[in-house]
Amino acid sequence: MYKFRYWVKNMIETIHLRRGNILKQLRRRAIRTFMDLLILMKLRGGPMSGYDFITLIFREFGFLPSSGSIYSTLYALEREGLIEGYWNGKKRLYTLTAKGREAAQIASALSSSVGNLILSIFHENSS
Repeated sequence: MYKFRYWVKNMIETIHLRRGNILKQLRRRAIRTFMDLLILMKLRGGPMSGYDFITLIFREFGFLPSSGSIYSTLYALEREGLIEGYWNGKKRLYTLTAKGREAAQIASALSSSVGNLILSIFHENSS
């Protein structure tokens, strides 16, 4: 029983201490979850490198993703045929394939549905 009370006390203190960072934590989690879609959507604007994505996420969302998470997502998208990479000097740039443009278009069309799904998670059921 003592261990349980200790665990509950620590959990409450952790939640209280992190209260100011909850929005920041949720933003990070959302970016990690939707990293593939973010990459597809941003590539609609033209070729980008892995480093470009890291700096873009830092600039627009305020946190620095690991290079491992960016590059593993890029490689996965490339294996799926959604993007293709090519070397431009020492930099590897990525562009959308026809399949990737179609996927980005579908994702864009579904963005309001995804937004509504996320909102429904945070609203209590009124029934």
